[in-house]
Amino acid sequence: MGCRERAAKDDLLRIVVVGTQCVPDRRGTLPGRGAYTHPSLNCLDLAVRRRAFPRAFRVQGPLDSAELRRAVETVAVQASL
Repeated sequence: MGCRERAAKDDLLRIVVVGTQCVPDRRGTLPGRGAYTHPSLNCLDLAVRRRAFPRAFRVQGPLDSAELRRAVETVAVQASL
């Protein structure tokens, strides 16, 4: 969604909407429409800046991506170890 580059499904992070929040779905089992992005801060920032989440989930208004940001930061820290 953010960088618009193709990748294998295993390399991407599935995101779903719960209420007004974008949350990560690591197992791929949460119900609802899903969107995929790379688990990197650059890709996430591009998606937020382009307002890709409301478009992908077909909702009106902004969505809170704070929890999603924390999850991506955690993945980035674990990858650097």
